[in-house]
Amino acid sequence: MTILSAEELPEDEVERSLRPRRLADFIGQETLKDQLAVAIAAAGSRGEALDHVLLAGPPGLGKTSLAQIVAAELEVAFVQTAGPALERKGDIAAFLTALEPRSVFFVDEIHRLPRALEETFYPAMEDRCLPITVGQGAGARVVTIDLPPFTLIGATTRTGLLSTPLRDRFGIHHRLDHYQPQELALIVRRSARLLGVEIETEGALAVASRSRGTPRVANRLLRRVRDYAQVRGSGVVTAQAAAEALDLLEVDGVGLDRLDREILRTICEKFGGGPVGLSTLAAAIGEEQDTLEDVYEPYLIQLGLIERTPRGRAATVRAYAHLGLEPPRAQLGLL
Repeated sequence: MTILSAEELPEDEVERSLRPRRLADFIGQETLKDQLAVAIAAAGSRGEALDHVLLAGPPGLGKTSLAQIVAAELEVAFVQTAGPALERKGDIAAFLTALEPRSVFFVDEIHRLPRALEETFYPAMEDRCLPITVGQGAGARVVTIDLPPFTLIGATTRTGLLSTPLRDRFGIHHRLDHYQPQELALIVRRSARLLGVEIETEGALAVASRSRGTPRVANRLLRRVRDYAQVRGSGVVTAQAAAEALDLLEVDGVGLDRLDREILRTICEKFGGGPVGLSTLAAAIGEEQDTLEDVYEPYLIQLGLIERTPRGRAATVRAYAHLGLEPPRAQLGLL
């Protein structure tokens, strides 16, 4: 059997190989890690299942990795699915009845779980039982199946779409925040070591500073910078090699890519700075509304380049400055 090194694996396998396996290896989110460590240790010492956990935050910050780490720290089985994949009550029943005691059941994008199916989780989360209706009409009867103790970990990018009854049944709530460049630089250096890439401290910081505060983006950019350094450089990721590679990828100094700048330019030039509705903006740039709202908007808002208003999205004076454009007089008057 041939074992591939990290740099020989397919892209999706490489991404999984870079994920931390233990809390000690997880960089950043210190408060969250401390709280999880206490809860995991307490549950482990009592031999109980960890309370249900809700992880919220933008994509790519490590929600899936944390769910896997919780299972690894508890030394229990890890079962994974996604909200859109659960279409019928029978789908949920199939997963829940097959769980081993104290298992971690991870549901990604739990906010996309059909609302009619949420009620299936209520008795399972609270009472560890699953009522199933057998038969139809007057002869129908309800059979209750006992479930083993388990931990449901839900991941969501849009907490507001979760119903209050479901959200309240999670005993542990955590929100992951964007990472600081120094934290991302540590992640980049760790990933470079796993990939067998030689990288200088300044090179790691150059990649980190353009990674949108997101480890997933940092790892993706690192792989592309590695390719550039190998083909057009000495093979070592220096600050210069990283800057040249990222310029080639059209990722600017604050981490905005071509589509980010297109969003800003569309609001500024086509809609006079806004406000413009999300559906109109999505149609104008040919992108899905969910992608704009979940992937692009959080970072643009964090940088103060756009703002959400009751009438839609609006560009700020800072957005005009970033694009090298002159802001309208009305916006200059707000300064």
